[in-house]
Amino acid sequence: MESFYRTHAYLVEHTNAPVRRDLMDEINWNDRLIGIKGTRGVGKTTFLLQYAKEKFGTDRSCLFINMNNFYFSGHGIVEFADQFQRRGGRVLLIDQVFKHPDWSKELRRCYDCFPDLKIVFTGSSVMRLKEENSELCDIVKSYNLRGFSFREYLNLQTGLKFHAYTLEEILDNHEQIARGILSKVHPLDYFQDYLHHGFYPFFLEKRNFSENLLKTMNMMVEVDILLIKQIELKYLSKIKKLLYLLAVDGPQAPNVSQLAGDIQTSRATVMNYIKYLADARLINMVYPLGEEFPKKPAKIMMHNPNLMYSIYPIRVEEQDILDTFFVNTLWKDHKVNKGDKNVSFMVDQVMPFKICSDGGRLKNNPNVTYAMHRMEIGRENQIPLWLFGFLY
Repeated sequence: MESFYRTHAYLVEHTNAPVRRDLMDEINWNDRLIGIKGTRGVGKTTFLLQYAKEKFGTDRSCLFINMNNFYFSGHGIVEFADQFQRRGGRVLLIDQVFKHPDWSKELRRCYDCFPDLKIVFTGSSVMRLKEENSELCDIVKSYNLRGFSFREYLNLQTGLKFHAYTLEEILDNHEQIARGILSKVHPLDYFQDYLHHGFYPFFLEKRNFSENLLKTMNMMVEVDILLIKQIELKYLSKIKKLLYLLAVDGPQAPNVSQLAGDIQTSRATVMNYIKYLADARLINMVYPLGEEFPKKPAKIMMHNPNLMYSIYPIRVEEQDILDTFFVNTLWKDHKVNKGDKNVSFMVDQVMPFKICSDGGRLKNNPNVTYAMHRMEIGRENQIPLWLFGFLY
């Protein structure tokens, strides 16, 4: 146990979160079982350690453990939690909980047996804590940690502290909001860099970003999808090839029959693999109004623009990048569907948006909101695209 305390103290002491994530204040930390999901690489481990540092410092009532530790090959979570709480432990932080077999049953037993112990755990976005987990669905409070928004990236790069706005605030007051931001910084100076490498916090590391992201993407498929969905290793190459083909095709409706032939599997299996890739936050599925999975999506897009530059940099169309940015930034709190003719997307079923890569001459439809690239300050129903990066 002492070695865990030493590791915890070292990690907390050396944790320096570059941007304080808003999720820290959104979570009700009084709940006894809290799950923090997120795609690989968005900073879940750092988030847990930052919580420990802010709330407990070096106080031994809080302890961070990682299920990668070989100790847990021979010992269970319940056994460890029992020892911890006997030593005065009150808050147990468990990283990568899904690496432990029967993790959900063990968390349930901890919840039932140790009423004075709070457990906060991290897991993959592939995990379905509420929908598929009968042991935890009635007791766990689940939250999602996303990659950096453009606002968070801008704060990091400039040292400023811009706050987030709701979609309604942006639609109603975008000119005033943009003027306030432009009085301190020119967001367009940073926007292209964000599209290329700003979503994942590890761009701060002194390593090649694209190589690091490719490694992370492989881990998403090899660990998050195969391990959690319990898919045999022999199918790994099919899932990877499917992801590559979807990326190469660009944002469009998938030809499921063609894809099934290309990776030599059934149409139903292709659709299941597509769902797994979406759960892993590698792609987004955009449907027409009123439709959803298991129907075929109207458009498959990469989850965020950084992935597009890494997986197939030879063919990166600007319009596709901008569409992907818009869908990704709206995805957190809004439902995005495919738009009708001359409309890119329908947001929350009633708000039509068109994403414009070039200001040029615009046939303005007063019923449509235009998200304009390369525009600093908008007017009326034309809003700078970068400003939607302030939604979280």
